[in-house]
Amino acid sequence: MDEKSSNSRYLLALLMVLLFGVIVLQYVCPGTDCQLQLRLSSLFKSGDTVSGTRSGGGGSGEVAGGDPYIAEDRTLARFVPRFNFTTSDLWRTVDFDIKGDDVIVFLHIQKTGGTTFGRHLVRNIQLERPCECRAGQKKCTCYRPGKRETWLFSRFSTGWSCGLHADWTELTSCVPTRMDTAEAPKTQKVPSRNYYYITILRDPVSRYLSEWRHVQRGATWKASLHVCDGRAPTLAELPSCYQGDDWSGCSLEDFMDCPYNLANNRQTRMLADLSLVGCYNVSAMSEEERGAVLLESAKRNLKGMAFFGLTEFQRKTQYLFERTFRLSFIAPFTQLNGTRAASVEVGPETQRRIRQLNRWDVLLYEYAHDLFLQRFQFARQQERRQARLRRQQERRRLRSRGQQRAGLWGGHPEEGPRRPEQHAPPTLVQGQGEWGDGEEEQRQGSWLEAEDNSSTGDYLGNVEQWR
Repeated sequence: MDEKSSNSRYLLALLMVLLFGVIVLQYVCPGTDCQLQLRLSSLFKSGDTVSGTRSGGGGSGEVAGGDPYIAEDRTLARFVPRFNFTTSDLWRTVDFDIKGDDVIVFLHIQKTGGTTFGRHLVRNIQLERPCECRAGQKKCTCYRPGKRETWLFSRFSTGWSCGLHADWTELTSCVPTRMDTAEAPKTQKVPSRNYYYITILRDPVSRYLSEWRHVQRGATWKASLHVCDGRAPTLAELPSCYQGDDWSGCSLEDFMDCPYNLANNRQTRMLADLSLVGCYNVSAMSEEERGAVLLESAKRNLKGMAFFGLTEFQRKTQYLFERTFRLSFIAPFTQLNGTRAASVEVGPETQRRIRQLNRWDVLLYEYAHDLFLQRFQFARQQERRQARLRRQQERRRLRSRGQQRAGLWGGHPEEGPRRPEQHAPPTLVQGQGEWGDGEEEQRQGSWLEAEDNSSTGDYLGNVEQWR
């Protein structure tokens, strides 16, 4: 009996020590990107690729514990590109001059995590002159160093100056005018600005379900202007899906049944040039032809943007933004587990219908997903090449110094000191990387819903003129 009691006390003490260790670990090393947690978890997952083994088919060979980009989705499987892109499509580094006249324009698509990303832009970037964000104010002041001019056009810097959730068509026609009006120089000469458009996309099914849940709670975007070709659509061109102030409490079936629901293919429509299809006049062409034109326009605009990220891949999004604009974030992006959209359980038939309602968004996301991962791979390959070149140059420098010392002290007297061998710096050959070391990304997004899920009143309060 005493022996059993002793064993019980021993096990109880061991469990308490283990529990204390887990609590300390969570306190000292919070978050999903903690390297210690990743290493510990790999010990308990037999056969998991995160454990440090190389992936089959030419994986990068980097362990997840040492690579935050692999740790994000915990897989080393091979990524196989589907679309052919040129080097200029993949190489995304812009000469952004924050002290000059350049402007970053954020195209914020609903329920893609844009609120969180927008806050990163005003609160989380290392700047010579950080944005001034005051408690209780919806906007921050993001001035250039030494100037009272903004370098960022977004919800949290200039407000909804071109309309609530303005799309590509609205922004491209509105932003230059707004900038010139709000920052009219004392002289009559208008500065020649470079506008760098950026956006965030999300898996269409998850985004659609998230928007339904948002609308179900009473939110609307009635304050959106939808200006195209200089005018807003008529009520006949853009009917409402509901009567009254909002659509709160609507079922998913009612949400899907409305033929005028702007949630359908929202990402494609917001990234396309709507003037190509007669704006909101759906009688200008057939639905199939209209969708195809909008999709090609959205792809073209997306590819030409300075940057776009994907909700499902936060660390890669951060990496590409930092590399594109040569700006650094203070704190790393976080891939949160669990979203409101993920908590919605829908059957296969409902998912199939959602994908059909958003078929143009599905095709656009497949294109964006492939382009995004190819850009990430390309940037990482260039980074590795540059690191190799630096190591080679350092070895040459050390070898040359050794040869020089040998000539001074150990060479033949008649030869004199040996001069270091001259080498021209090697050039980078872009676009010739091996695609075998890519990662297969998980489609289901697990970030988000740090979204601002406020009601209509909050959105209307954000529609304010930028002064």
